[in-house]
Amino acid sequence: MHYKKYTLSNGLRVILVPVKEMTTATVITVIGTGSRYESKNENGLAHFLEHMFFKGTSKRPKAEAIARELDCLGASYNAYTGKERTGYYAKVAADKIIDAMDVIHDIVLHSTLSSREIKKESGAILQEINMYADRPARTVHDIFDELLYGQQHALGRTILGPKKNITSFTRKDFQSYLSRCYGAKNTVICVAGNFPQGKILAKIKKDFACLDPGEKITFTPYIATQKKPEIAIKNKKTDQTHLILGVRSGGANHKDRYALAVLANILGGGMSSRLFSEIREKRGLAYSIGASTNLFHETGSLIVYGGVEHDNLIATVKIILREMKKIAKDSVTKEELDRAKTGFEGRIAFGYETSDDIAEHFAEQEMLKEKITLPDETLTKIAKVKRTDIKRVAKEICVNGGLNLAIVGPHKENEKALKTMLHF
Repeated sequence: MHYKKYTLSNGLRVILVPVKEMTTATVITVIGTGSRYESKNENGLAHFLEHMFFKGTSKRPKAEAIARELDCLGASYNAYTGKERTGYYAKVAADKIIDAMDVIHDIVLHSTLSSREIKKESGAILQEINMYADRPARTVHDIFDELLYGQQHALGRTILGPKKNITSFTRKDFQSYLSRCYGAKNTVICVAGNFPQGKILAKIKKDFACLDPGEKITFTPYIATQKKPEIAIKNKKTDQTHLILGVRSGGANHKDRYALAVLANILGGGMSSRLFSEIREKRGLAYSIGASTNLFHETGSLIVYGGVEHDNLIATVKIILREMKKIAKDSVTKEELDRAKTGFEGRIAFGYETSDDIAEHFAEQEMLKEKITLPDETLTKIAKVKRTDIKRVAKEICVNGGLNLAIVGPHKENEKALKTMLHF
């Protein structure tokens, strides 16, 4: 897959990924900011600002005008806020891409940030917070992040922020954050699919000429100090117990990131993985069980998520710990390693099937790594992972002093027993 990268005079990075055989095109604007760039009093501001961009611009004064125009284009559009990145995108039929770009660029560059709309939207965000609080499968991730990174570090705080912050933000707060974080040097635009490259580049140059370069924003690095296993239980009446058992890892650019990805896949990446086989197929302890990685710039984690019957919690945690210990002690079989590597070929191919997947992948890679890794390069790195690499990585991170267990469910009385188990 071929692409072209341009850096404009104000520092804005533009990536064009033409795929002529596609019938669609996608534009995405990614800003290198999110909840980890907020102070404690700002927590929730990045996500709130994402909402506000859809509430009106000088050219399109009302939210209805923005939504109506994108709907008339037949666009699939949305935005997202993470801990390190925020994105705005629209996917349309190929001949509508210029029109879609006009809307996406307008909301990013010219939002009016009306005080009246801020007050109204705060109510919607409070309901969004309530909605996720009623979803223990989501809540357990927030509990795990706080357990792993602590409330005093931005990575340990939620993306949505606390309610008291949401109701206190003013237009001045949004303008200050926008000025600090949304500079051209901190922005990547990617267009992928079927589009006229010359016209697209000319439009981006014209639209973003007004954007101040700004400065590359910085974050407070996370330094781990954990010396013993930790556990956090949200004691709540639920129909099912939700758990995350995880350990810290290196970040998105760490030398062992490919070995870590293969490790997660073998441990719980599919229906042939160790945990799926042991926990669901052999014992029927869970419907949902799996392992994954969550990587930031300088740190990350390997996690196992499960949803189980309350009475099955202890047994499930024991099996997860046992399988982690076995990999750290004995590594994995050649068959497991070969199967995992082959599986990555399909997953990577799926990630390049549509213009929106391609656009997000290229923009995110540029923003997080400042170097785009093409599919063939990734597969080459995966192919080089050895059984000894898996064992070494597992031995380094799957240690009892680094174990963290987050639980949502009625389990306060099990805390002592669970703490004992974590000393494996």
